[in-house]
Amino acid sequence: MADVAAERTRPIERVRGAGLEKVLPYLFLAPALLLVLAVIAYPMIRGFQISTQFYRFGRPLRSVGLDNYREALDDKVFRAAVWTTIRYVFFAVLFETLLGLVLAMLCVRELPFIRAVRLVLIIPMIVTPVIVGLVFRLLYASDVGLLTIISHNLGGGDVGLLSKEGSAFWAIVLLDVWEWTPLMFLILLAGLQSMPQEPFEAAKVDGASGWRTFLDHTLPLLKPVLAVAIVLRTLDAFTTFDQIYVLTQGGPGTSTQLVAYYGYDSFFRFQRYGFAAAMLIMCALVLLAFSAMAVRMLRRMDR
Repeated sequence: MADVAAERTRPIERVRGAGLEKVLPYLFLAPALLLVLAVIAYPMIRGFQISTQFYRFGRPLRSVGLDNYREALDDKVFRAAVWTTIRYVFFAVLFETLLGLVLAMLCVRELPFIRAVRLVLIIPMIVTPVIVGLVFRLLYASDVGLLTIISHNLGGGDVGLLSKEGSAFWAIVLLDVWEWTPLMFLILLAGLQSMPQEPFEAAKVDGASGWRTFLDHTLPLLKPVLAVAIVLRTLDAFTTFDQIYVLTQGGPGTSTQLVAYYGYDSFFRFQRYGFAAAMLIMCALVLLAFSAMAVRMLRRMDR
């Protein structure tokens, strides 16, 4: 009788065990999910609430609906900041991708001292962005900057890169390229090292040139990794703030005023809390849409 009862309870235990196996992963993920909700979801909800209100020190709080969003869309400075940010992200990510790919191709082979070279190449990435901004501020300074000193030694005048709108923009792009090319380099180097060697050995036997091998084998195999690197760097570059705050504070004029800095300026300096929140929430939604499109594209590439 005991054996019969044990046989009857075994299916129940199996069902309980199967149910526990399904629930257990979510239980392990619960602390991390709660942390994400606390760090991301609550600020987003609170930010949306602020974006529908009008509030300044000394004035009563009142709800204005979507007026802050309309004001942001009509604001010429905001539109100029969006355009400057798009240009900044495009050129910075483009140069970082090209340079990172070239460096990864040069460092993928196991040559003498190659590990030391790789270590040196990633140093800019591990330096604090504020420190990078201060260093480049000293480099670009029109009176005692390194570029001005070199120009004087060559018989030239002051080099005021940050005093002109056109040169200031390219100066911040150069800073970003110097700091974040190592990230692209590391990602693409990992992608190159994980590639199968059979296609390259077959191409070598067939007598294909290095350029032909790169176009026919290296680039197609590297496309998923390349896409991930570009998406990650694009999302990060769109939120650049530290270097702009230290280096130019959006000047001269508004030539280097990116969306993140304009949002900071509107919120803390001009106390336009609802306007700044509405502006940054619209940008966050655009980035979320871009991320969703990127994820779909990467899934299609994996198929």
